[in-house]
Amino acid sequence: MKLLAFDCSTDRLSIAVQRERHIGRYRGAGGRESSSTLIPTILRLLAEAGIALRELDAIVFGRGPGSFTGLRTACSVAQGLGFGAGVPVLPVDTLLAVAEEARAQHGAHRVLALLDARMNQVYAAAWNWDAAAGWSPQGETVVCAPEAVRPPSDAGDTGWALAGNAFESYGACLPRAVAALPRFEAWPGADALLRLAPAGIQAGRAVSAEQALPLYVRDKVARTIAERAASSRR
Repeated sequence: MKLLAFDCSTDRLSIAVQRERHIGRYRGAGGRESSSTLIPTILRLLAEAGIALRELDAIVFGRGPGSFTGLRTACSVAQGLGFGAGVPVLPVDTLLAVAEEARAQHGAHRVLALLDARMNQVYAAAWNWDAAAGWSPQGETVVCAPEAVRPPSDAGDTGWALAGNAFESYGACLPRAVAALPRFEAWPGADALLRLAPAGIQAGRAVSAEQALPLYVRDKVARTIAERAASSRR
């Protein structure tokens, strides 16, 4: 397959272009810097792989949850490139990408994925891997204080592990039943998106470019000036 994949949901930018067995990669600073780096790097990797945009089977991107600015950048670029080239886009949950990275790097098949959501919160979602069926969610994706993270209902069974980037900041705050699970550092990188793409395409989850939309878990991603002023007076 010919695929372009990128993730801007964290403070790391990850881009990859796949042409059959060849994979060209880029990893750099995310956040606001990704808006100026993303498109030039994509075009360079495509040129190095000898692929024109219109030849791609899909554009795969991390849809969130994650950085507000990063998700808007990812969706805008996916929409623009997909629309201009007539290529479908494949949105992928970033916490699923975390679980997939933990599986590929550490052999984890039951993953409670945690990403730093800032503001003393984490994004959390549980995923289960089956060799025949692939990944399936075990509940909903939530954003909460690290102290409020709930272990999977069968966390007492063997096989569950934590994965993500939230442990340095919030590891000491996790509930005992969660903190007792093995931990693997894992990020939602482009390589994980590439591995997830074939199953996603086969399942019909690739959509037209205008449907390249972010997944926001917070009800409000920003407060108005009046709301901030009111809270500062309390």
